[in-house]
Parts: sequence; C-alpha cells; structure tokens
Amino acid sequence: MKNFHILISLIFPTLFLFSCSVSLVLSFSPPHTDLQNQCLDDQKSALLQLHHDLYYAPNFTFTSKVELWDPNTDCCSWKGITCDALGHVIVLDLSYKNLSGSFHSIFNLHYLQRLNLAGNNFNTTLFQYEFDRFPNLTHLNLSNSCFHGQIPVEISYLRRLVSLDLSNQDSCYLRYNQILDPNIWWYDLPDNLQQTLKLENPNFKSLIQNLRPLTDLYLDSVNISTQRSKWCETISIILPNLHVLSLSNCGLTGPFCSSLSRLPFLSKLFLGGNSISYLPPNFLEISSRLVSLSLVNCNLSGHFPTKILMFPKIESIDISENDNLEGQLPEFSLNNALRVLKISSTNFSGKLPESIGNLKFLTNLILFGSNFYGQIPSSIANLTNLVELDLSFNNFSGFIPAFHRSGVPNVTHLFLQGNHLSGSIHSSVFTLPSLKDLDLCKNQLVGEIREIPNASSSLIEGLYLGFNSFSSMKLDMFSQLKNLRFLDLSNTSLSIESNITSLAFPQLEILELHSCNLTEFPEFIKTQDKLACLYLPDNQIHGFVPNWLWKTTLLELDLSFNAIDFPTEVPFGDANSSFPMLSRLGLRFCNLSMFPEFLKSQTSLKYLDLSNNKISGAVPNWVWKKSLRDLDLSNNSLSSLDQFSLNQSLTSSQGSLSRPICNLSQLLIFNASFNKFSGPIPSCLGNISSLDTLDLQKNNFSGSIPDFAKATQLYWLQLNDNKLEGKLPRSLANCTILRVLNLGKNALYDTFPLWLGKLPALMVLVLQANRFYGPIKHVKNYFQDLDVLDIAFNNFSGQLPIEFFQAPQLRSLKIGGNKLEGKLPRSLAHCKKLEVLDVGKNMIQDTFPFWLVKLPSLKVLVLRANRFYGPIKISEDENAFLELHILDLASNNFSGELPVGFFQSLKKILTIFACLDLSNNSFHGRIPEEIQKLKSLKVLNLSYNSFLGPIPLALGNLTELESLDLSQNKLSGKIPLQLTSLTFLAVLNLSYNQLEGSIPQSYQFGTFSNDSYEGNPRLCGLPLTRKCNEDGLGMPPPKEDGDSWVDGLSDWKIVLMGYGCGLVIGLCIGYTVLNELGNKWLDRFIQSRNKKWRRSSSLEFHSSSSTTEIVSECFWLAVTVLVYQFILSCSPKMIGAQKITASISCPYPIETIRNPTALNSVVKLEADSWKVDTALHCYLKVEMLLHGQKAAVAA
Repeated sequence: MKNFHILISLIFPTLFLFSCSVSLVLSFSPPHTDLQNQCLDDQKSALLQLHHDLYYAPNFTFTSKVELWDPNTDCCSWKGITCDALGHVIVLDLSYKNLSGSFHSIFNLHYLQRLNLAGNNFNTTLFQYEFDRFPNLTHLNLSNSCFHGQIPVEISYLRRLVSLDLSNQDSCYLRYNQILDPNIWWYDLPDNLQQTLKLENPNFKSLIQNLRPLTDLYLDSVNISTQRSKWCETISIILPNLHVLSLSNCGLTGPFCSSLSRLPFLSKLFLGGNSISYLPPNFLEISSRLVSLSLVNCNLSGHFPTKILMFPKIESIDISENDNLEGQLPEFSLNNALRVLKISSTNFSGKLPESIGNLKFLTNLILFGSNFYGQIPSSIANLTNLVELDLSFNNFSGFIPAFHRSGVPNVTHLFLQGNHLSGSIHSSVFTLPSLKDLDLCKNQLVGEIREIPNASSSLIEGLYLGFNSFSSMKLDMFSQLKNLRFLDLSNTSLSIESNITSLAFPQLEILELHSCNLTEFPEFIKTQDKLACLYLPDNQIHGFVPNWLWKTTLLELDLSFNAIDFPTEVPFGDANSSFPMLSRLGLRFCNLSMFPEFLKSQTSLKYLDLSNNKISGAVPNWVWKKSLRDLDLSNNSLSSLDQFSLNQSLTSSQGSLSRPICNLSQLLIFNASFNKFSGPIPSCLGNISSLDTLDLQKNNFSGSIPDFAKATQLYWLQLNDNKLEGKLPRSLANCTILRVLNLGKNALYDTFPLWLGKLPALMVLVLQANRFYGPIKHVKNYFQDLDVLDIAFNNFSGQLPIEFFQAPQLRSLKIGGNKLEGKLPRSLAHCKKLEVLDVGKNMIQDTFPFWLVKLPSLKVLVLRANRFYGPIKISEDENAFLELHILDLASNNFSGELPVGFFQSLKKILTIFACLDLSNNSFHGRIPEEIQKLKSLKVLNLSYNSFLGPIPLALGNLTELESLDLSQNKLSGKIPLQLTSLTFLAVLNLSYNQLEGSIPQSYQFGTFSNDSYEGNPRLCGLPLTRKCNEDGLGMPPPKEDGDSWVDGLSDWKIVLMGYGCGLVIGLCIGYTVLNELGNKWLDRFIQSRNKKWRRSSSLEFHSSSSTTEIVSECFWLAVTVLVYQFILSCSPKMIGAQKITASISCPYPIETIRNPTALNSVVKLEADSWKVDTALHCYLKVEMLLHGQKAAVAA
C-alpha cells in the first residue's frame, strides 16, 4: 500500500508537467487546419521571382510568360510544390512544362530536398548555377532539358544526394532539331549534340567521390571519355549503395569490370552505346541480382550466356545491335519473370522454343534482324500480356500463327516483315482488339484478301502487306479502316475501282505502291489531303505528273523507274494554291533529259536522287540547295558542276569558294559518279565538315586531290577512274572514321602511304593502277582493321618487308604488277581471314609457298609471272587449302613432276575448286590420273610445259570442265574418246603436241576450229583438212618469252575468244571480285554502319549488317555472276538441259537494261539494296539475250 501511495505521488506531478507542456506548445502552434496553407514569405518570394524569370518555349523560342501559379494563394498549395511542417519548400517539380529562361532564384530555397526540372528547353550551361547552396538536396533531376557544357563541380558537394539524373540532353536537342526538320534522327545530330554535357574538370571520379549515399545514377549521353577505361573500378569503390547505374552513350571503353559484383544492391544496369567489347568472367554473378540489363550497341561478340534469361529476378534484357553476338534462346520455365526481351540486330540463331509460351508476363519481344529460323511457335499467340512482337528480318518459315483476340488481346504492334513465311493470312489477325501496326511485308504469303473483318471498329493505323505473292487485291477493301494512316501494298496486282474517289477513304499519311503495274497516277490520291510520303516507283506510269499530285502536305515523293516528265513551268498557276516543300525526292531511272524546273522552288530539299537518267550538260546553279544532305547525280552524262553565262568563266583568282556547289554546307552524301565531269575537283568539298560520303569515280576530273582538313567525318571516299595527279593529301590522316578509300586508276605519284595505317577504321584501301613508287614500308600494328588492300599495277619496288601486313581482318591482298623482289613474306600466314592473294607479275623469287595451305579462307592464289622455282611440295594434310577456288602458278620456273600428293591435298575442296593454271613452267612427266578428283574444275591449263605420255583418260571424268588447254607439251597417243563426254567444254587447245590418229567428231568436238589441233602432224579428220589416210608434217612455233594465250584469260579480265560455241567468257575472271565488280558494288556499304531502322524509305539504303558482312556479300555476288557468265557462254541446248535450274526473275524490261551502262546501274542499285538475287537475275537476263539463248529463260 505504501508503494502505491509513492507511485501516485510521482505520477500526478508528472501528468501536471506534461499537461502544462502540451498547453504551452499548442499556444505557440497554429491549428492543424492552417498548417498546410502556411507559406513563409522568403519561400514565396523566391518562387514568384522564378515565376517571373521563366517563359514558355515549346518551339525553343519565346511564346508567352508562364502562368504556373496563382500568386494570391498559398505557395505550399501550388502544383509541383511541397512544403514541410514549417512552411519551407522541400520539393519543386516543374518537369515537362516546355519552360525556358533563368532559375537562379530557386537557390534561395535552402531547405529544398527534391528538384526536378526535367523535360524543359533551357538550352544553357549549368556552370552559372550555385548547386552547393542546397545542403539538404537528396534528388536532382535535370534530364532532357538541353543543358550543355561542363558539369559544375558544385554538384559534387551535394553530400546527401541519393538520386542524380543529368541524362539525355541529346534527346532535347533532337526534339529541337525535329521541329526544324521532322525527318531528322538521332544519328543525324552532329557529335557535339549527341553528348552535350561533359565531365572533364571535374572528371567523373571527382564528381562522385563525395556522393557515397547515391543509389540512382543516370548520366546517359554525358561525355565521360576522359576516364573511359577507369569508370568501372571507380564506381565499385566509391558508390557501394548503388541500385541503378545508367551510363549509356558516355564514350566508355573496355569491359565492365568484375568488381561490379561488389555492389550488392545493384538491380538496374544500363550501359548501351559504349564500346564494352566483351563481358567479364563473373558476368553471371553480377547479373544474378539484376532486374533490368541493357547492353545495346556495345560491340559485344562471342557467345552470350543465355542462362541469365532464366534468372528468377530478371525482368528486362536488351542486348540489341551487337552484330557479332551469338546465342540461342533456352527453354523457358513457367515461373519466368521476363517482361521485356530485345535481341535485335545480333547473330543469335536457332529456333524459337515452344516454351516461349511460358513467358506469361512478357510485354515486348523484339528479335528483328537476327538469324532465327524455323516455324514461329504457336504458343506465342497466347501471350496475353504481349504488347509488341517484332520478328522482322529473320529466316522464319511456315505459316503465321493463328493470332486471335483472346490469345493476344493487348498486342498493338505485330511485325513479321522480311522472313520466308508462307500460306495465307488468317482473318483473325485483323480482329485483334488493340492492334495498331501490322507489318507482313517481304514474305511469301499467298491467297486473296477479300475483306477486312470488323474493319469499322479496327484500331489499325499502319498496314504493310507489300512484296508478297498475293493474288489481285482491291483497294476499296481498306476504305472502312477509319484509323488507317500508313498503307503499303507494293508488288501486288492492285485493282483501283473507278468509284474509289467517291468513297470515304481514310486520310493516309504514307502510301507505298511499288511495282503494282500501275499505268497512271491513282486518282484517289486527289482526295488525300494529309499525304506526307508517296512512293510509286517501278510501275509503268508515263507522261506528265498531274497538278493534283502535288499535295501541300507532301514531304517525300519517289517516282523512280517510271517514264515520267514535268512541265517546264511550275505546275501551279493558281494564286490560292501552293507547291509542296519536299524534303526527299527520288527520280532515278525516269528517262529525264533535263533537271525538272520545279526544283528551283524547293528550298527545303534534303535528299535528291536523279541518278540513272539522261541528263547532260552543266548542273544548274539552282540545284545546289543549301539544305541538301544527300545528292545523287550518278550515271548521267553531266559535264560541268557549274552553269556559267557566256561572259563568265571559272578562274583561279575567283577560287572554288565562289562556286555554287560550295553552298552545300550541310552535305552528308554526294554521288556524282559515272558522268563526264572534268576539270579540278572543287576544293570546297574538303571544307564541308559534315561530309560523310564522296563518290566521284568514273569521270574525267584532273588536277590534285583536294585538302580534306575540315572534312573529318569522311567515311567513304571514292575517286577512282579519273585523271588525278600529284600526291595524296596528308590531311586524310585527320579523317579518323574513314572506312573506304579508293583512288585506283589515276595518275597519282607518291610513295607508299604508310601514314594511312594509323587510321583506326580503314577497311578498304585501293591505290591500283597509279604511279606510286619506292619500297612498301610496314610498321607493326598499322592497318589493323584493313579488309581489302589493292596496290597492284604501280611502280613499287624492293623487297617486301619480312613482317609484311599481319592485319588480322585482311581478306583481299593485291600487290601484282609491280617490281617487288625477294621472298614471299611468311607473315602472311597470320592473315587467317585472307581470301584473295595476288602477287602476280613481280620478281619474287621463292619456292612454292606450302606454308599458305592452312589459311582457312583462301579462295584465290595468284603467283603467276614471278620467279618461283623448284618442285611443288605439299603435304597430304587434310586441312590444306580448305576453300581454294582458283590457283594460278603460270609463267614461273616450277619444275619436276606434278606430285600425286598435290591432288590428294585438295580432296577437301573437290566440289568448289574451279580453276587450275600451271602453264608456262617446266613441269615434266605424265599428267597424274588423280587430277580427275577435282570434280568441280572448270578451267584447266597445263600449256607450255614438258608433259609427256598420253592424255589421261581420267580427264573425261571432269564433267564440269569448260576450258582445257594442254598445248605446247610433248603429249602423245590418241585423243581419248572419253573427252567427248565433256558436254560443257567450250574451249579446247591441244595444239603443238605429238598426238596422232583421228579427231573425235561427236558432241562438242564438232564445234572446235582448226586452231585447237594444229602442230600435231599425225592428227587427221575434221576440222583439219588432212584426211586420215594422208601424212603431213607441222612445225611447232618457237616458244615466246611472253605468257601463253590463256595469260589474258588468267589475268582475271573478261576475255572474249572465238572457240567452241561462239563468244566464251572465261571463268577465271572470278578474281575481278575486288577489281572491277567488287570495287563498284562496294560503293554503298557506308549505309550499313550501325544505323538501325524499323522501315526503310525507298529513298534510303539501310542494312543491319556489319561492314565485313557487306564486303562478303559483294564478294559472293560477284563470284556468282562470274560463274553464271561462263555457264551462259555454252549452247542453249546445254543450258536448257542441265545448267539453269532456277527461274530468272528480273523486274526490269529488257529494253531498259540491255544497254551496258543501264545494266551496270541496275545491278549496282539492286546490290545496294541487298537484293542480290535480283541483281544476279538481271545480269543473267541480259547475258542470255546477248548470246541468243532464249531457251535458257524458259528453263
């Protein structure tokens, strides 16, 4: 009881004191209802000053003063403002308001904890602002607001910062430039606008060294290149609490380091657009905690560990735009959490697993531009959360899955373009309730689409059905698609009803009707008042372009491959009408004879293609628009770049800067090749800082090559086949992204340009047929990325360096036609990708280079006309010459017998080895029977040796043989009857041997002339006049020092010879791959650089392929054409019976392309667009016409 009293005595005083305290506090505190409206005067004053200093600038110019807040109300209630209990502003959010102006006054808000100014248009530096006056700031977001310059050091003083976002200032500048030009893309931005913010002083380490509490760091598109290789270790040590790391497009290099595993909380990692190159060994350990990963365009190669796709936490992965990255999709389990999977533009392959249907949370599946194949799994049509599916440009085949509204109710974008899908389109795909874009272009779909189900309720905006094999299609079936904006029906037999103009056809923005057999401009276009892009190429439209086609909304127009014309005056005479301001115009192959007059008014034109017409004379001054970025005048008959009046002339005192062409300050691509231009190349072209591609080949330009000191963005330079003189401009050393330099066939006089070896991106260097002289010098690690080197037919001399060219990527090396001596450098054995090696016509003295046999890709080896000597020694290694097609050892001093082992070593390539030339040596003995193993041999030349004995009967087994030369030997006996089974034999030379008996008369032998057998006095029968019962003598002509007749054939030029069935085109010209055809068709692989694309405009050339893949594509296209050239030289009977097995499909009329110049242009055009089959078929079509072999077409 006593204790209870003591307790009471203690409690009551305490309660009294507590009551007094509460009363005191309440007497000094405002009521709760007034707390939210209390705004301190200094806080409101700072905000009102900010309100005064800002203005709206949606188009980056002053529009109006801002009206964000009502100054008569409490500032704590204003939108975007949050206050603490004492009335201090702690949150300021003015994001995405299109604001500009100054925000100095906010630095008086000392209690601010969160500041968000993202998505505005400030267009200023950050250096002027005092960020260190925010001691309490925890979140700072200044992203996407057009800030530029150095990031101020004051930001590094914000020691409480938890989240920092300075990313994507480039997006803001892209937004600004798209206001000026709606067609511009991020890749078109100048470099200084792609990384506008930078970290130099302070550098990256200095910025973050005091920011240890950071959990979220976003610095995308901030230039951190000063610490490009040290970023990873720095982050791992300084920022242990990171949850989100986003450093896309920051100029970083090297792998992200293993030490990222020290960051236990890291869940989101975004490193796209950096040259990461390869993954660390513990990549799976780092990834096991990740929720999101982006390694887009990181130059990754090798095999990607797809086990990461099965980690339980991973929800989003994007490894797109890594062309050399390989992998296959795994089997997916039911509990997989993936929501986003993007593997586009990679080298991933294999089939899609049926278990992909287990990804129940998947919203985005983007696999375009890879190598997946097989059928599309039916389970993919039951991914109920799927929003976007893109399987374009793979190798999928079979039927399209039955997509239906209950299976994929949320899908908005369905892209299956560019595969091998067949069958008909299931009507249910048009009924998908959320579908907005459907792209089925460029497949093998068939059938007839008669109607669009539920068209009136459809949300479809983009419908792309072109380039399939549908039967006729009526345009009016699309009239009920009220939301339709983009329509592609190219390459269909389109029926346009006469009443279509009276129908309420949807207002289109893009209409593509390539190759629809249209004979006139579709009149329904009259009512299309929103049309921005109209593509009608490759139809049969002729005559003048009607006035109603020129919609004022029109931005892009392509009328190529139509015989159209334009009035001499601008079409519109009505003052109330206006002519459209085009940005893109395609008029190639339009049979134009002059520049269209309406171009005078086109001040906004950016892309103009007038190639492959019949325009002659001078280029009018009004063609040189300052706005032009891409200009193609190639394949015309233009003679002057300037149009002068009678009393004007271009003098040296005027200088080239006064020339109209010098107005093109924004020019990216200029192609004036295959014309008749003469005089000096305008020097101002070297001053255009944006210049990317310059192609002036096949003209008559003279003088020296301009200085390219300011054109540092030059990627492609092709000046071959002109009359240029002097030295190479040393300013080319500043063009650090130069990929292709072709200066062949000029009169340049200089030493070997070793200094070009420092260019890090140079892949193709062609200097052939000039007057370069002196020794070829070499420095280790120079020319490391070189793919093609052609310095043939110059005056280089001296010995080749022992360490000559060890470029690991080198695939074609041509140094023939010089005065080089010594031995063949053994260092060439390190060029593991070498495909073509030509050292012919030098003075190299060495034995047979048996050490080259293990080059895994070698296809062409030319050693002719040197001083090689001794026997051919070669091991019977199973890995010898795995890919060899052509071997030319002619005109050397090889001797001895042909070893059986030589043919044994070629057994791995029996089906591809096509040409063997051992002529003009000192071989003796019998021709080995083992030669019959070369089953694919088409050309065999053993002439001018000392072979003796009978012609092997086994030669009759070479059923592919088309040219056989055994002349000028000591062969004896009869001509084997087995040779008559060589039904493709078009060239036969057995002259000047010791053959006897009657000449076989069956099959091809009835077509050969007297020249094939002369010098064999004991031969008789037709075509010789000597009957078989007569005797006669023939005197062999003396052996000349020069090469045999086949020397011209094996010189890899097209040779026409009157043997057999008329004009024969020699197969061994396969080596023109990188001489004639190769150099021509390489001219657009600039477009293949890593620009990724959704849909290709008909005015643009795109490719997701790497540069190496494109060179390879051109190589094999040329080889294929050359093989077929030779095939076509045989008789129609043989072609029809055995040779042509594929149908010839060329979309161009024969009258259009029978002219060699036009044919070259078509082949080049189609190869540029990667339509390799079309290019080949057009070539064959003309070849068959020229040789009168119409039967081959039917075959």
